[in-house]
Amino acid sequence: MRFPASVLRSALSAAALLLVAFTQAPTFAAEPVPVRIGVIPVIGAAPIFVANGEGYLKEAGLNPTFTTFESGPNMIQALASGTIDVYVAGVAPLAVARTKNIDVRVVASTAIEEMVFVAGPKLAPYFEGGASKAEAFARFRAKEGKPARLATQPPGSVPNTTLQHWLWEVTKTGRGDAEIVSMGIDATQQALLAGAVDGASIREPALTIVQGRNPAIKLIALGGEMFPNQPGTVVGVFGAFADKNPAAVEGLVKGIVRAVDLLKSDPARAAKPVEAALGKGITDLATIQKALTSPAAKFTADPRAIVEATKAMQAYQVSIGTLDRDLPVDALFVPSYYEKAAGR
Repeated sequence: MRFPASVLRSALSAAALLLVAFTQAPTFAAEPVPVRIGVIPVIGAAPIFVANGEGYLKEAGLNPTFTTFESGPNMIQALASGTIDVYVAGVAPLAVARTKNIDVRVVASTAIEEMVFVAGPKLAPYFEGGASKAEAFARFRAKEGKPARLATQPPGSVPNTTLQHWLWEVTKTGRGDAEIVSMGIDATQQALLAGAVDGASIREPALTIVQGRNPAIKLIALGGEMFPNQPGTVVGVFGAFADKNPAAVEGLVKGIVRAVDLLKSDPARAAKPVEAALGKGITDLATIQKALTSPAAKFTADPRAIVEATKAMQAYQVSIGTLDRDLPVDALFVPSYYEKAAGR
């Protein structure tokens, strides 16, 4: 059966139009992956705020929501209940989580040697004149008739572990010369400023804030002295989320790597998303920028850099009773995401 030429021409024209329509049809991107991120409000967590504020997470196909916690141990409960997918806080509580069969994997670091020790106006003068730190605490107790009250976060946290290590192992302070008081991050800052405690282990931006408000609060020890190569804030991913969304985890880590690079190369620019996340009317952009460039702000995304220090911290946690047993630390770290993102 032969078709008239006009019919064939019409059919070919329709087919051509249909082909053009298909080739020019818009391509729809995959739906963003929702990711629930738990974070503590400290400068050590700055890379996640920068990655979000600069759009790195969105570019990676992530749709993040953030929940703020007062400490890492509090966040472990949220991990266990499945209410967060990503943990951005100190590495120490993750060892505890693993003893409770919570599958969490460290895929990136964000900062090291964050914790510092500051003395309030009453305690600070005892460190003057060349006295050893143990002597300073002993002299304080002899003069004041009571041990120095030192604020930090709950047992099992990096701040608490670091403070105990510095007091008992580094400075050899007498057990009766210092009393550790556990409280949240905000409460620690407020107690220090109010004179309710004599000293504290704190992180940025608290260090910049408290010294700005009261210059009589003195920095006594940096993080490297308190716990050498002190492992700090990390990015931990819940195992079920990582297994289901490997590309999302890869994008998350790539965003962290880019954010760390920006924090080092252009802290003024990086300060804006950090201030938006941490400021909340409590502090300003200039304070955040100063905190980002302080000696207590050391950013690194490489999780391999903290493996040995994490082993040492975990062993110390066992010795002070905040961890039941020593666990293989290597299984906690999954550096392959970082290695791919950083190309090394």
